[in-house]
Amino acid sequence: MGTRFLPFTRRRMLATAGAGAVALALAPRARAEGVVRVLNWQGYGTDEAWALEAFKAATGNTVEHDYFNSEQEMLTKLRTAPGTYDVVLINSSYTGQAAAEGLIQPIDTSKLSNWGNLIPSYRDNAMLNADGKVWGESWLFGVTSFAYNTTKIATRPDSIQILWDPAHAGRVGWRDDAVESVQMAALATGQDMNNPADMAAIKAKLEALKGQLATFWSSEDEWNKLMAGDAFDLAVYWSGSAARSKKAFGLPVEFVIPQEGAIGWLDGLSIAAGAPNPDGAHAFLDYMVSPDFYVRWDTEVGAPASANQAAMDGLPADAFNRVVLGDPAVGARLQFMAPMSDEQRQSWLDLWQEVKTSFG
Repeated sequence: MGTRFLPFTRRRMLATAGAGAVALALAPRARAEGVVRVLNWQGYGTDEAWALEAFKAATGNTVEHDYFNSEQEMLTKLRTAPGTYDVVLINSSYTGQAAAEGLIQPIDTSKLSNWGNLIPSYRDNAMLNADGKVWGESWLFGVTSFAYNTTKIATRPDSIQILWDPAHAGRVGWRDDAVESVQMAALATGQDMNNPADMAAIKAKLEALKGQLATFWSSEDEWNKLMAGDAFDLAVYWSGSAARSKKAFGLPVEFVIPQEGAIGWLDGLSIAAGAPNPDGAHAFLDYMVSPDFYVRWDTEVGAPASANQAAMDGLPADAFNRVVLGDPAVGARLQFMAPMSDEQRQSWLDLWQEVKTSFG
């Protein structure tokens, strides 16, 4: 019997200013031939204007986008608008749930010329594959940890405990997300972030943030504005976003993967059930993992790490994703997000709500 998907729930990733894509209405509507409709976070690679132009030139397909601000919203859009979307970005910890609900369809990997270059540990990940079928194409992997303002902190930190250092009281940025908060505290207390054994220690660690936090943030765009406005010395952040903040916005930030480890995540691209343009969808998946797309995206804009080894090898020798995330020693410190039950997620949400109440 093949791998069975567990119930999934979780969080995650970008809602930043987009790049020249057409937003969709939720309800299905007539479409012209040769249109690929994509559901993703805004500003997360698939809507780069230059990429859509290159994809159209190569395949004849135009691309339209609709966006979501949470995984739950993404699932709701797939449920309520069947036959609307062709491609959907899904964090791998949610892929099983989407497959179990019949929201996505298996991928025909014979149509993907870049399939053989995908890093096996990501390509064959059990969260993307089940019962001999591929439900998600491994696209990008990255890290949630923290970034610091180099004008405020001269020496590169090597410990997550700096988030609790009184020297930065009132100068720490934090994302208002229950799962991410519990997992960060689990790392800080030396626990398995997916199955922590001592929730009392985690609650105490989170409560100790009182007095440390400058503000909560919810999107990459908001994070950039707060950092540019000198709101904090350091803040929880995502690796690819930190690269964009530095490259595209010129902010004085550096990303840290501390000695205690960090939260790893894997994003995949899936084909929606009832996709009106499945051939275009497969072509889009193939383009999105190609070195041609990825190297330009990472070097000019900033991106998470590619699951395509050939794309990673095409980066400059000093690129963060090649030097840092390509380092096995760094990879060994990452704990990758795993599927969660609804019960576990709710318990973490309840704990986080209690902690925030204690902040007053």
